[in-house]
Amino acid sequence: MASTLRTDGIDFQKYYAETEPSRSVFEKSAYEDDVAEFIANPKARLGKTVPWDRYGDYIGLRTGEVSLWAGVNGHGKSLLLGQAMMSLAEQGEKILICSFEMAPKRTLLRMMMQALGGDEPTPANQKKFWDWKRDQVFVLDHHGMIDPATIIAICRYAIYEKGVQHIVIDNLMRCIPRETDYDQQKEFVTQMCSLAHDTGVHMHLVHHLRKAEKESSEPDKNDIKGTGSIADQVDNIFMVWRNKDKENETANNRFPDNSVPDSALLCRKQRNGDWEGKLALWFDPKSSQFLSSPSASTHKFLGNICD
Repeated sequence: MASTLRTDGIDFQKYYAETEPSRSVFEKSAYEDDVAEFIANPKARLGKTVPWDRYGDYIGLRTGEVSLWAGVNGHGKSLLLGQAMMSLAEQGEKILICSFEMAPKRTLLRMMMQALGGDEPTPANQKKFWDWKRDQVFVLDHHGMIDPATIIAICRYAIYEKGVQHIVIDNLMRCIPRETDYDQQKEFVTQMCSLAHDTGVHMHLVHHLRKAEKESSEPDKNDIKGTGSIADQVDNIFMVWRNKDKENETANNRFPDNSVPDSALLCRKQRNGDWEGKLALWFDPKSSQFLSSPSASTHKFLGNICD
């Protein structure tokens, strides 16, 4: 399934050129065809969908945008985003996952369990996973801190040479380690926005939230760590929230009300969309999937080919 994107042996010099916002000025008629396509096909404005909104009624992942995926540490934002990336690959998109806190083998193991949808990882099913969407999913082999200019150069390489359309940066604190370094944070997000705008790639940035006084409280944009410029610049803000009150009820041997969700995906900003709100989610431990209802079946990304 996945190809490892190794950086050794690649001359990245030409990919270090500074990204600046486009400054081209056109007469309005230059966009006649683009606007006509929007009118004829409203879905084109929405972009690709997420697994919990398969018809695109609420959330869209559009070309040339930056999405911030935020959450308190341990609330499942990377796991949920991995499921979203699987869905994008299923929709025909090429993706690159740059996870600086997890080795590629661990990232891919989690994605395999999600792809199987709860089926056992038999040798035959493992092979089918590796064969599924081959050359559409790339994983950067880098663990630990990384220089902002280097990761932007790697992104350019992946876009220009591999045709990647969605890039996950997990997470901001591995690129800008000091949460009080507001100028560097602003500059890095500016570079990401410029790269997305100029190439059409969708950038997905994972970031932490400040820990609230009560972890059971739903967060908002003011809870994002670091400079307020992060929220201002990105196009979309998605927050992953884990229902700790329900977990505590289960831990205290009280029968949980399964009509109450385990988690939620909170859309706090969608610049080019019409909706902000909450998608309730239920977690299936066996498949590591988030589901849109307590009765929903897990999705088998490999279809019916599993043993």
